[in-house]
Amino acid sequence: MAIQNYQYVIVGAGAAGTSAVEGIRERDKNLPIIVFGAEKHLPYERPPLSKKLWFGKKKVENIFLKSKSFFDEAGAKLLLDTRIVGIDSANKTVFDQNGEAYRFGKLLLATGGTPKVFSFPGGNLEEICYFRFLDDFLKVRKSAVDCKSALVIGGGFIGSEMAAALCLNKLDVTLLFSSPYLCRRVFPQNLGKAIERLFKSRGIRVLNEEQPVSFDRVNGKIITRTKTGKIESDMVIAGIGINPDLELARRAELATSNGIIVNEHLQTSHPDIFAAGDNALFPYKALGQITRIEHWDNALTQGKHAGRNMAGAMEEFSYMPYFVSDLFEFGYEAVGEIDPQMEVTEDWVKEFETGVIFFSRDRKLRGAMMCNIWGKLEIVRDLIRRGVGPGSNLIGTIR
Repeated sequence: MAIQNYQYVIVGAGAAGTSAVEGIRERDKNLPIIVFGAEKHLPYERPPLSKKLWFGKKKVENIFLKSKSFFDEAGAKLLLDTRIVGIDSANKTVFDQNGEAYRFGKLLLATGGTPKVFSFPGGNLEEICYFRFLDDFLKVRKSAVDCKSALVIGGGFIGSEMAAALCLNKLDVTLLFSSPYLCRRVFPQNLGKAIERLFKSRGIRVLNEEQPVSFDRVNGKIITRTKTGKIESDMVIAGIGINPDLELARRAELATSNGIIVNEHLQTSHPDIFAAGDNALFPYKALGQITRIEHWDNALTQGKHAGRNMAGAMEEFSYMPYFVSDLFEFGYEAVGEIDPQMEVTEDWVKEFETGVIFFSRDRKLRGAMMCNIWGKLEIVRDLIRRGVGPGSNLIGTIR
């Protein structure tokens, strides 16, 4: 079978892969590009799946990143519902599930991550939705019309957002998670407990420090057995994190750890193979550390940067990505290193509603979360880059 040749091969048609096409075309207007997407859908925004699509602020037809014509006009061949299953890095060739081979000049791995799943009995039931993809939203949204109750498992971003979304859509919601309080990875304890109280006031049953041990289907219901009891519901949505997709990188014998290891140019250990997005373990220049970030803004910016570098720019990635969430009327933007185990300084205009939380280490600002305060990201980025101390009049500076 003949090998097809492309200067640029992009594996993954999400935010990183799509923005990489833009980055390439900023530098190279002509050489051929091919993009492989494992899903059947055009590239789409992921955040609305647990936010705006549930609140009527967006419709499914409005979440697609680019139309088919964008790829056609960019001279980029888009193959959807096509999975790359192997890489021969020595011969710079990738192989799809049908045995077709594609030789590359430069390759981008923008494969993101795969939802973690439960390995105990019943974890593979069809009714257990490990929420991440557009098909998951379509399935849950359809089920929510007829269902009366939902169990949401996971106290992080997806779990908390889906619990709020389903509650606003009139379902009886139980939220179960193993940590002592909600969103423990990003909220200080007092804020996490306050948001729990907000959830309870909206009618959500919150079960913290609890874990499921099995699922079963009984008389059309899902029975979730936990360490201390059981919960009956019409549906179960699990948002328990993702594993970075490293299988292709390992098959290509690239350096990996908790992600595909890349340098400041987003190059892997093979100089003609790049990685960007949820799967990339990269040098975070402003923080002076190696990290991996599972957020939308990071995927968009890294993908475009990788595309430019694949086309010869070879610029250092120094951007500081942010993330955002909305939980009922409590919304926030955060940038930098967000870790409640660090030195935390809270400055509230209205406690647990409007204010800024600062995260510091060694008397230097490392990150900040703006709660119901918007449009201040650039100010905070500058403060972090300058390493100002937490004793400064930070809230005054931001406001």
